[in-house]
Amino acid sequence: MAENPLYVGLKLLGAGAATISLIGSGVGIGVVFAGLMNAVARNPSTTKQVFVYAILGFALTEAIALFGLMMAFLILFAF
Repeated sequence: MAENPLYVGLKLLGAGAATISLIGSGVGIGVVFAGLMNAVARNPSTTKQVFVYAILGFALTEAIALFGLMMAFLILFAF
């Protein structure tokens, strides 16, 4: 059964819009690790504590990207 070309085009447009979160996630990860470098340069004695916060920030930022990617795959393959 052939799908309507308009429906296929809208699915691709929606999946592309859902992947915009990947751009924001890349910027966010850069900001997290830039902040880590800045904090370590200012006060090297707090490296361990700041590193834990940086990894937490990385994980939360990466989770947003994975949710956006999951939405894109759902739009493409589930509907």
